[in-house]
Amino acid sequence: MNALRIDDPGPLTTVQDAGRFGYQDRGVPVCGAMDPAALILGNLLVGNKPGEAALEILFGGFRATFLNSTVFAVTGADPEVRHNGERVAPWVSLTAAPGDTVAVDAGDFGARHYLCVKGGVDVPLVLGSKSTYVRGGFGGHEGRAFRKGDMVATGVPVDTALDCIPRRLRPAYDPSPMVRVVLGPQAERITEQGLQYLLSSPYTVTQRADRMGIMLDGPKLTHTRGADILSDGIALGSIQVPGEGLPFILMADRATTGGYVKAATVVTRDIPLVAQLLPGAVLHFCAVTIEEAREAHLKWAFLVKRFVERQRAQKKTE
Repeated sequence: MNALRIDDPGPLTTVQDAGRFGYQDRGVPVCGAMDPAALILGNLLVGNKPGEAALEILFGGFRATFLNSTVFAVTGADPEVRHNGERVAPWVSLTAAPGDTVAVDAGDFGARHYLCVKGGVDVPLVLGSKSTYVRGGFGGHEGRAFRKGDMVATGVPVDTALDCIPRRLRPAYDPSPMVRVVLGPQAERITEQGLQYLLSSPYTVTQRADRMGIMLDGPKLTHTRGADILSDGIALGSIQVPGEGLPFILMADRATTGGYVKAATVVTRDIPLVAQLLPGAVLHFCAVTIEEAREAHLKWAFLVKRFVERQRAQKKTE
């Protein structure tokens, strides 16, 4: 059932879910939401499974009309949201009636926002995922970004919607963040001075920034014996250092393998901070251990789980 009509998709709006796993050995990218935390929390607000499909909106400019009564929420970094022309808060659960409108624009900073709708976005599964891979032309809505006049269908809700997500559970968005990394897997292929540059110098996001990856500008990193390695797997957040010496952060639509040295990997908990950076933004890196990275992620996941359980238990007693 069509629940939403796209009146203006903005620069780029696609369907994204938690990602397409299990096919990287055949060269199929994972894709999925660039900001996984915003997707997960937005879905919990409307009563969906955490990894359900939503609309990922780049740079705002998005306009749509609801065709049926539903519950929706907008998450991401600093979005400006209007419901029937009136400014409303993001990160809260909102109710829409047939004919209501929603507008999502970018605020002072932040590249991506997520419109989650009760029941999730109903599109065919392709290799187990609803995510759009625009370069490959498959998944999502006809394998492409949305256009004016497209219809969005929704599925069946699975759980109780929440009222809001407290700030302590949201990513610590910052226009100039400190991003935690775990050094490796080929950190020894960067000189000691190069690693010191990486962990002590500001780096600027260039215009070469999209769903595949984000090229940075700043002090160049010198290799100990060349930039090339035997191609191996690329994880989300891998920081490649090609021959020119500038770091390149691999993101959701990254290739499955690569043949350049990887100096470090952004920790899972800080991927949302990187996903929201606009060209010209400045970031810094700091090194943590893999144990610290795991602890940060598990602590957040535990706090979210406990919050959701308490909120749903409270709603059942009301």
